[in-house]
Amino acid sequence: MTFSASVVGGSGFTGGELLRLLDGHPEFRTVQATSRSKENKTVGHAHPNLRHKDLRFSSPADLESVDVLFAATPHGVSMEQIDAFRDAADTVVDLSADFRLDTEAQYDEWYDGHSRPELLADAEYALPELNRGNLAGADLIASGGCNATATIMGLLPLFEADILSGDEQVVVDVKVGSSEGGAGGGEASSHPERSGVVRPYAPTGHRHEAEIQQFLGVDVSFTVHAVEMTRGASATCHVFPDGPVSKGDLWSAYRESYEDEPFVRMAAGGGGVYRYPEPKAVAGTNFAEVGFEVDPANERLVVFSAIDNMMKGSAGQAVHAANVALGIEETAGLELTGFHPVGAP
Repeated sequence: MTFSASVVGGSGFTGGELLRLLDGHPEFRTVQATSRSKENKTVGHAHPNLRHKDLRFSSPADLESVDVLFAATPHGVSMEQIDAFRDAADTVVDLSADFRLDTEAQYDEWYDGHSRPELLADAEYALPELNRGNLAGADLIASGGCNATATIMGLLPLFEADILSGDEQVVVDVKVGSSEGGAGGGEASSHPERSGVVRPYAPTGHRHEAEIQQFLGVDVSFTVHAVEMTRGASATCHVFPDGPVSKGDLWSAYRESYEDEPFVRMAAGGGGVYRYPEPKAVAGTNFAEVGFEVDPANERLVVFSAIDNMMKGSAGQAVHAANVALGIEETAGLELTGFHPVGAP
């Protein structure tokens, strides 16, 4: 069976990734991509890798009826347009932050409130490794934030194995590429300003902390740095469990959680140049790499995770979740394993 799909907000970086993935997906047929700024222009005008596609951007006011609508819009748009989205499609996958959290109180604390809080209970979080059991048949799906995704992927096995309970100290440092700021990222994302930097831009209070708190039940000390990288998010988590944990314990925990996951790879101090998770190694793919080390001197665990923020942290996660929701083979359209060597991701 082939499912018709549309991408609202198709001219941005995330919209372009969605269009690229849908273009190669065996079960999806893209019938519409919308853009206010590029209406009537070809998709290839915004995304040169898609110049072969015979598709033009249309107005988001004129939504076609489809099976699946992917909304790649800024925060605040989907909650205002959700009725139109749901009228147009049986399944809506939102890539903004509008439906990621459970309660209106969380949006009051972390964002600027929520105009449709009665719909929050309808949404399912898109990350299959965390929420696969609730995604089948879901008709409103909320893709996770890239920084939260990288962090959750690294820490989740420690909670599933009861190595952590949520009361421990957890310090998270995330390095992210410039594409996280979107196609309209502004002065801070321009090449002369971005080049050569390791710039803390969210030392405290990053909004993605809310997702980590919601799904892992732990408060984290969380800092994000902008670095000279186009694609990628790399999380280093410093964890202080209550008791001693061996490397064998960690291998058992991570294998139990991820051994059967199609898009998780382990990189925990092996040989070669890339001994630990590395954004460059997953650029352009839906893979997450996770790894760890034990510091016996202070009973500290150091957990590493790396994703492509545009893929596992956004468009890839959304397509993966849509596959699960619609009963499609999970890996469909997401089989790319990446390249080596490559330039800066």
